[in-house]
Amino acid sequence: MTELADKRIVITGAGSGIGRATAERAAAQGARVLAVDINDSVDETVARITSAHNTAIAERADVGDETAVQHYVNRCIEAFGGIDGIYANAGVSGGGNGLFELTVEDWERTLRVNLIGPFLAVKYVAPHLIEQGGGSIVCTASVAGLRANAGGVDYSASKAGVVSLAQTCANALYGTGVRVNAICPGLIETGMTAPLFERARERGTDDRIGQLNPTRRNGEPSEIAALACFLLSDASSYINGQAIAADGGLSSTHPFVFAGR
Repeated sequence: MTELADKRIVITGAGSGIGRATAERAAAQGARVLAVDINDSVDETVARITSAHNTAIAERADVGDETAVQHYVNRCIEAFGGIDGIYANAGVSGGGNGLFELTVEDWERTLRVNLIGPFLAVKYVAPHLIEQGGGSIVCTASVAGLRANAGGVDYSASKAGVVSLAQTCANALYGTGVRVNAICPGLIETGMTAPLFERARERGTDDRIGQLNPTRRNGEPSEIAALACFLLSDASSYINGQAIAADGGLSSTHPFVFAGR
């Protein structure tokens, strides 16, 4: 596969889950990848990529820190001679508390990573893409940002912000050739969602995971990675300002109990 041949791509949250799957897929498609994560697990991602004779460099960064974002963008340019796109994927699950138990500190941490992180990615990557005549910015939102009851209050609000960020930035970059899109995953088995899957398996109800979507299953990181790499590629050149759900059909309907045929 050469869909991303010679593309210079930054992927945040690349230490595990969707970010790791996307970094591996992008590299396999010919991209040179700067894999960014706050955790040391990003080294394993890069080791997996280079062991397959593809190109990647690890960078540790707090995506909500402006100086760190400037640094990882510059690192990509210095290492690869430029930048063609970014997948601003890093995120946290939120405070994990109910409405009245959430603290301001919970909100600040959730918004810092989930919304300020993608904003800073756009702010510092877009000028380079404009200068070279175009490129692609992809952000991870969530179906929780589209409708209620798919995540906590702070998490859902942060992801709704990402949807708006993609739409407003796509228009702010009118005529530049820079595209901005958001992916809205449904229930994907990652480190973030691991507790949910573990509890279901302990109760013996894992066969009910994903029962609310018409595909009747959860998703895998590789399935989101496929969409992310498509949006980073020139094959998606007419897709801009969109929030694309990859959720097995969950967001296509109101929740219901299947009554059989």
